[in-house]
Amino acid sequence: MGFRFYRRKKLFPGVTLNVSKSGPSVSIGGRGARMTIGPKGTRKTIGIPGTGISYTETSKTTADADSTQGRSGTWPAIIIMLFVLAIVLFFLGR
Repeated sequence: MGFRFYRRKKLFPGVTLNVSKSGPSVSIGGRGARMTIGPKGTRKTIGIPGTGISYTETSKTTADADSTQGRSGTWPAIIIMLFVLAIVLFFLGR
């Protein structure tokens, strides 16, 4: 048991920015299928909406994974994803 904090901001349909005490993350997808990229790794979830049945698969960050893979964590992926999101929003606004 402990203190919990989170904020969720919908950037546009299907993309959500999540902020919690463990760090920021980006979620892509909606009901039935979602992928979340954050400081703890990447989480992919698929499910049948309304039933409570789902399957989740988690890939850990390099702090927890084998160092021979040469990955530098999820932060570069989050930065790239936010950059692509900014470009998409720029062109949708025109």
